[in-house]
Amino acid sequence: MAVIRVLSDDQQPALTPGLTRRTYQNRNFEAFTISWLPHDFDKNPNLCVFEGFGARLFPTWNKCPISVGRDFKLDETIKLAVNVKNAVCMWGPYEITKVAFDLTVKRLGLLDAGTIKYRADDRLTREKRTAINCFHAMAGLEELFPNGGIFGTGFKMWGINGTARVLIEYKVRGTKMGLLLEPVDEKKDRYGFVYAPTRDGRPLYDPFKRASAYRR
Repeated sequence: MAVIRVLSDDQQPALTPGLTRRTYQNRNFEAFTISWLPHDFDKNPNLCVFEGFGARLFPTWNKCPISVGRDFKLDETIKLAVNVKNAVCMWGPYEITKVAFDLTVKRLGLLDAGTIKYRADDRLTREKRTAINCFHAMAGLEELFPNGGIFGTGFKMWGINGTARVLIEYKVRGTKMGLLLEPVDEKKDRYGFVYAPTRDGRPLYDPFKRASAYRR
């Protein structure tokens, strides 16, 4: 999740601690990304999700370890996807209130503090506030941690589907709380980037109705 605060031209607002003022086409802004993964995921991308008989049904049977977490930057996250030729999905941008921006900054600070670790299957560690996965890292921003619900089941909640569920939560709860300033449609707003093996070839995998192709 990329969060951007565009700074007004006629004022000199106080910058957010920990963020850097940047400029694009003569506009000043602050920006950061919430992309929560194991700290060494760029060197060791073999993520352990479920390991052991019955691990999907019984969280206590899951032998996957807890990892030190790291919030990857946007360019680092996109590079991870491009390196393995993954399809990349994008929604938005959506305008939000300052309250919503402040909540995302608070979540960023929580992740960067080093007290929270990473685990893909966080059914046992989420409520204890010891480890969370990438979706819970950006979900439930008005709370310290969401209490689970459909996010806790693990069923079809990975990749594009999982991110779409987070966006649905934003739409429902964010609209109710007045955090979103424009409508969100998680299906119609979806746009993708898919890998194509050749310049004129068909993409290997295209789960989108609208997409652009990329190749290295």
